[in-house]
Amino acid sequence: MSISIGDAAPAFALASNSGETVSLADFHGRPVVVVFYPGDDTPVCTRQLNTYNDDLSQFEALNAQVLAISAQSVDSHQRFSTKHGFKFPLLADTDKAVAGAYGTLGPLGFPRRSIFIIDGEGVVRYVHRAIAGLTFRPVSELVDVLASLSH
Repeated sequence: MSISIGDAAPAFALASNSGETVSLADFHGRPVVVVFYPGDDTPVCTRQLNTYNDDLSQFEALNAQVLAISAQSVDSHQRFSTKHGFKFPLLADTDKAVAGAYGTLGPLGFPRRSIFIIDGEGVVRYVHRAIAGLTFRPVSELVDVLASLSH
């Protein structure tokens, strides 16, 4: 299964690093930046999430919510988030069902670094799936997409 621009975003509800369940529906009416990342405390993932955290005000200025999803446990996410001070939820997709629904699993079942921007009505407006996860999408690119949604 592969989600494309213009598709309805698959619904999800996952446990977060705060211990609460977070669902896509919680943000109806707001754009959501869904960040699939391979693993807590890995070099590129740490750099990526720190970059988004450092520039969170740019997302907030456009009323956008950042949600980061990986297959690690809530405990792992709590440690990772506490260590780096992330101000957005890290969601535990331990069975990789959400990653599968969004088409981000690679051939060996490992999640690929991917980003989806979903508008306030739940429609996918941006998709990027990395083939090699050594880089990530810059904040400026994501903010440009978000800004275009408000026109």
